[in-house]
Amino acid sequence: MRRHLIDLLKKFEFYQASSSEMFGDSVDEDGFQRESTPMTPVSPYGAAKLFGFNIVKSYRKAYGLHASNGILFNHESPRRGETFVTRKISRGVSRIKEGIQEKLTLGNLDAKRDWGYAPEFVEGMWKIMQQKHPDDFVLATNETHTVKEFVKLAFQTVDMDWKKFVKIDKKLFRLLEVNALNGDYSKARKKIGWKPKINFKELVKIMVSKDLERWTRWKKGENFPWDANNYINEKKVLFRRYNKI
Repeated sequence: MRRHLIDLLKKFEFYQASSSEMFGDSVDEDGFQRESTPMTPVSPYGAAKLFGFNIVKSYRKAYGLHASNGILFNHESPRRGETFVTRKISRGVSRIKEGIQEKLTLGNLDAKRDWGYAPEFVEGMWKIMQQKHPDDFVLATNETHTVKEFVKLAFQTVDMDWKKFVKIDKKLFRLLEVNALNGDYSKARKKIGWKPKINFKELVKIMVSKDLERWTRWKKGENFPWDANNYINEKKVLFRRYNKI
């Protein structure tokens, strides 16, 4: 049965979605994290991802499967889930601009991440799968920015001073924080011809502009399924504000 399953798997090409969280605080001497950097995850998520990463490598070596790992650093877009800090920021900024929300509450502003544009990373996944021989690749931007930088740029996009609207809540700090993630995509550039095109500033503008468009349309009466749970409370906020109750 097992032999039959392995023979079946050999007919397919498999992509494993790995994560930069596998590195933890481990970096090379130049400050970058790449395919050869030791992986020492500090979170349960990172540890689970490392297990999957190693299993793929093991089966690839043992059975000759066309199985590859894409070690993706943070990849963002207007479709990012609202619980992730980048979308929480872009959504919060747009709602503050439209008078729907008064403050944006965040945790650690000093955490550093390597943020890229998700559609480009999906293209990178596709390129990984087009290779004749399976392999593991870091997809990143070779740049790192703090959460504070993201916040400042987001508010600049709507011509507002971030210091007037951002509150820090210690409860939102992670118990085990990875201080900085900074990927080196050199291998992907050389072997599969991939590199990021949208820079950090452009990424922030894309996310804020899209969320601003959504909430402007919402005020005109449009509803969006992903925000359905919030409509009743937000209408109460708008009613009180515009009627000075």
